[in-house]
Amino acid sequence: MSRLNDSELPFSLLQFYKTASYPCSYLPGERALSEVATPPHLISTEVYGELLRSGFRRSGIFTYRPDCEKCHACIPVRLPVERFTPSRSQRRCLKTHATLHARELPLRHVDEHFRLYQRYQASRHAGGGMDQDSHEQYSHFLLQSRIDSRLIEFTEHSVLRMVSIIDVLNDGLSSVYTFYDPDCAGSSFGTFSILWQIAQCAANQLPYLYLGYWIRQAPKMAYKARFRPIEGLIDGTWRAFDAADPGIGCR
Repeated sequence: MSRLNDSELPFSLLQFYKTASYPCSYLPGERALSEVATPPHLISTEVYGELLRSGFRRSGIFTYRPDCEKCHACIPVRLPVERFTPSRSQRRCLKTHATLHARELPLRHVDEHFRLYQRYQASRHAGGGMDQDSHEQYSHFLLQSRIDSRLIEFTEHSVLRMVSIIDVLNDGLSSVYTFYDPDCAGSSFGTFSILWQIAQCAANQLPYLYLGYWIRQAPKMAYKARFRPIEGLIDGTWRAFDAADPGIGCR
């Protein structure tokens, strides 16, 4: 971290611990370990930004990064906004969903959002455990935050289509999670959400959009590499990489 010893930031008060192993959410049959930053009440927006740039992510108020002993498949990735040029299919996506209306709402529980979340999980992640999330689990995952987080609701002709949770940092936006209507044929809501976030970065002169982890062996992560040029935190340094390079993201 570039400011690890800065007295203005309470890094000296943070503690880091390693979890016990648990089933990997992305690679079937694998076990995972994480490094966790605590206590949560000391992780402000500024502190979280430094942690994010060092490969951490958050789930609710839980801030972690993969710390597996033999596997290095999880690559933190971000998009340098000024260098991004949408592909033909991404431009087509913008036209397809031009009627979507975005509205920022308070980070709170909305029954309609939760029902959409349940439908999305049942369709896209059936059997993964999250398709059985209760109201409380949903709230802990997406609606609890100690940093500058925003809930963006997307509607089409007053019909709810998508919800995105994003974090606002001093050097960009961090895409936390997006869920959407899984039953709209021909839709590309997930792609549109990222394109919308890229546009928000550009409008607010924020240089990066952080996209979480990219894992070569996880098909559901493949979409991230379609936003180019992509940068990864590789050997402790953020640098551009080619997702086709078989040497990147090895286990």
